[in-house]
Amino acid sequence: MMGLLKGMGVTLKTMTKKKVTRMYPREPMKMPDRFRGVQHFDPELCIVCNQCVRVCPTDCITLTGRKHPDPGKRGKVIETYDINFEICILCDLCTEVCPTEAVVMTGNFELATYSRDDLFKNMEWLHDNNKNIRSVNNVNAKGATK
Repeated sequence: MMGLLKGMGVTLKTMTKKKVTRMYPREPMKMPDRFRGVQHFDPELCIVCNQCVRVCPTDCITLTGRKHPDPGKRGKVIETYDINFEICILCDLCTEVCPTEAVVMTGNFELATYSRDDLFKNMEWLHDNNKNIRSVNNVNAKGATK
């Protein structure tokens, strides 16, 4: 009987407190600026250096490029950039090593789907994922300091 009274006491106390839950899909959550969400990719900034592919601990990034078609220009032109979010752990290592900040993290985290095939995202999808790009990116660009 005493346990029932204690339980009712806790219930009555918490009924008067402010609610901490959110109506999630209708009321979106504001993530902190350092949150590691789904990547945004800008193909115009990519120099096809493959550093993001080499540093990825899960090998979920696929990057291909070819020599520049104009013989007077140096460098490579990107052909494909794909990320398999089925195995991506959103570790932020690909954004830290990118010298041109072609890959940056966003605050987007919703990847729920009914098919695993939908978790394989291509360059166009990653480029269109440009909402909620976090303002704090890697240190070697834009003169940011620690």
